[in-house]
Amino acid sequence: MIRRREFLAAGAAFAVAPRAFAAVAFDPRPDRWRSYAVTTKIEIRNPGAGACHAWIPLPQQSGFAFQRFDTNTWDGNAARIQTEHDSHYGADYLHVVWAEGEKAPVFSVTSNFATQDRFVDLSKPGKSTDRLTTAERNLYLSSTKLLPTGGVVGAVSDNITRGARTDLAKVRAIYDWVVENSYRDPNTRGCGSGDIMEMLRTDNFGGKCADLNGLFVALVRAAGVPARDVYGIRVVPSRFGFKALGASSTNITKAQHCRSEVFLDSYGWVAMDPADVRKVMLEEQQGGVGSADNTKDGRLRGLPAVDEKVVAARKTLFGAWEGNWLAYNTAHDLRLPGSKSAEANGFLMYPEVEVGGERRDCLLPDTVSYTITAAERTA
Repeated sequence: MIRRREFLAAGAAFAVAPRAFAAVAFDPRPDRWRSYAVTTKIEIRNPGAGACHAWIPLPQQSGFAFQRFDTNTWDGNAARIQTEHDSHYGADYLHVVWAEGEKAPVFSVTSNFATQDRFVDLSKPGKSTDRLTTAERNLYLSSTKLLPTGGVVGAVSDNITRGARTDLAKVRAIYDWVVENSYRDPNTRGCGSGDIMEMLRTDNFGGKCADLNGLFVALVRAAGVPARDVYGIRVVPSRFGFKALGASSTNITKAQHCRSEVFLDSYGWVAMDPADVRKVMLEEQQGGVGSADNTKDGRLRGLPAVDEKVVAARKTLFGAWEGNWLAYNTAHDLRLPGSKSAEANGFLMYPEVEVGGERRDCLLPDTVSYTITAAERTA
């Protein structure tokens, strides 16, 4: 059940925010392209006697108007390297296989690409000529293992959007609801599991980007509006001064970030990121992550809803985002070729490794050592 008292209090705080503080200059616009090189290097520790496999996400080569793919180059001692393309979602990735008995499996791939900021003025009538085919519309309205759209998800979506007459109004209501009812939990591993049914079952809307934006996407789909998660990684710092919304160094090994998009017939694909609003709230305060004021529910508190940075982030991230980020793919329930795992990947945002048929935890450096680095290219 939704805690009505918490919901009303949060909603009231957000409602007065735009009148309480002047906005921070957070104004991404698609005025220029920026080029980057991202290198992923994998070293498998204690490989044992079995064959080693790795699946490494690459920049998707088509389907994103905000990103241009250039080249991939690689090096290492793998016995077989295969570029894979998922025809369902369009995801691109490498499948790397080392010979059995290889004592020091190592591999690196460098991806070159360009990206730009995004902005859609949703206050004006749209003029987009973008259209979804019937198959595409069905794909981005469908349920996945992590993002079901029926049952309790549909009921919550219906409740949130009651009275909304347009797709834009429905999306706005869901965006506001996620921002007001969720929170960023810094103790969540990686970017979260993306298991939204667990969030709804426990009435605990804490997590990270794969959880919060996953919840947003599922609720939007349940409302009949096409939506998708876009899995990727931050590559450079934000040029708008938000420490939480960019990479902190050239080492971006832990900078993965899931964003989201909705398809509005008058505007095409529109950028959304309610999870980053909550990240700004938690991390953009003086002194670092969270507040010393831990309330009785154990949640770390950060900036209030009326803080100028929060107000700016909430306004901007409904229709825009900064192009300091690499988009990998939008894939769900992906079966990796050559994998012995009986389970499909809920999403592909990290390098995945199997040794002797056993999947290793990509978030445990003792079993899989990998680094991801990024650099902006000037030519």
